[in-house]
Amino acid sequence: MNRLVNVSMLNQYLYCPRRFWYILFYNTQGSNYYRIDGKTKHKNQSRRGGWTKERYFESKELGLKGKIDILEDNITPVERKRGTDYYTNDEIQLAGYCMLLEKNINERIDSGIIYLFGTDQRFEIKITEWHRNKVKEVTKDIKNMKPDNPPKFNENPSKCRKCSAREYCMPEESKKLGED
Repeated sequence: MNRLVNVSMLNQYLYCPRRFWYILFYNTQGSNYYRIDGKTKHKNQSRRGGWTKERYFESKELGLKGKIDILEDNITPVERKRGTDYYTNDEIQLAGYCMLLEKNINERIDSGIIYLFGTDQRFEIKITEWHRNKVKEVTKDIKNMKPDNPPKFNENPSKCRKCSAREYCMPEESKKLGED
């Protein structure tokens, strides 16, 4: 994969590399409740004023592209999430946006905001070297994915229950057949 990786793909890959593989090579995104609800919340929230909304950036050097949900004061990316909690994969996505912004304004960005619709809370996330290295690592892993080499099953079966690719992946059935 030589094209630029969308920053949102970092989050999807970290959630479940196998699910991401199905989406990437077989267009199995599907339309489950969580996906539709998240898109609706993004659309409705975009109508508020006072921010620079949905700015697109790309960097061939980073191998990334993406649209920052909200850019406050032209230097603080805000990533909006539908739930009541955020996770490490959300932090990595935010770090990817910070790194893209850095490349485009030539200024170091050391933090961003995760906004949770479910609780109406904002969390400032300090972007560390660990975050930056993880962005680079996952970008490389995504670019190295091949259509004939699916990743192993997710070790957390609770993620499978809500998965939009579940009907394609079939982890329980595949494991009974002796597949990894």
